[in-house]
Amino acid sequence: MSGAEQQTARATEARPHTTTTLRDVLPWPVITERLELRPAAARDAEATWTYRQLPEVSRWVTTTWDDFASYRVSYDDPAHLRERLVVVEFDGYVVGEVVIRRQDAWSQTESKNAAMSAEAELGWSLNPAFSGRGLASEAVAAALRIGFEELGLHRVHARCFSANVRSWKLMERLGMRREAHLVAGALHRDGTWMDGYCYALLETEWQAQPTK
Repeated sequence: MSGAEQQTARATEARPHTTTTLRDVLPWPVITERLELRPAAARDAEATWTYRQLPEVSRWVTTTWDDFASYRVSYDDPAHLRERLVVVEFDGYVVGEVVIRRQDAWSQTESKNAAMSAEAELGWSLNPAFSGRGLASEAVAAALRIGFEELGLHRVHARCFSANVRSWKLMERLGMRREAHLVAGALHRDGTWMDGYCYALLETEWQAQPTK
C-alpha cells in the first residue's frame, strides 16, 4: 500500500460513516449552562414562526414564507426535521434554532470515502426578544461540540452577508476564521448584490482552544 493509500485508510478508520440522522447521534437533549438543545419536532413550527416572520430575522435567513401555512409545510419536511434541525430552549421556551448540515468534503476520487460527511455547514437564528444575553453564542458553541465530538467532523463552516455584523462577530468570538470575502458575491432577495463572508473552524483548531 502506498503512503497516500495508507493515509486515506487511516482517515477512513478515524471517521466512520453512517446514514444516521441527528436524532441518532447522541442522547438528547444536550444541556449547556443555560440552554437545552434537542432535535426539532413538528410541534415547534408555531413557536419558531413567531420570530422567523420578524423583519430583523427574515432579512438574513436563507428562506422566508408569506404565511404560517406555507411555513408549516416546509417545517414538516422529514429531512428538515430529522437530519439537521435542532431547536434551542431557554427556561422552557423555544428561543432559537441551529442547523447542522453534514456534507462531503472536497476530495480527489481516491479519497472520496474518507471525505464523506467530513464537514458540516452551520446556520442559526434567535428570537430577537432574547438577544444580548449570549444565548446564540452558547447555542452555536454547543453545535460545534456536537459536530466535532459526536459527529467526528474534520471541518465546520458558515456563511453570512457582510452586513450581518452580529453573525460574523459571533463566529469570531467562537474562534472561527474568516476564510473568504466574496465581493458582491451574495445576492439578497431584495435584488442587491452584497458582500459575503465565509468562516470555518477545523477540529484541530477547536481542540486547541483553551475553553470549548
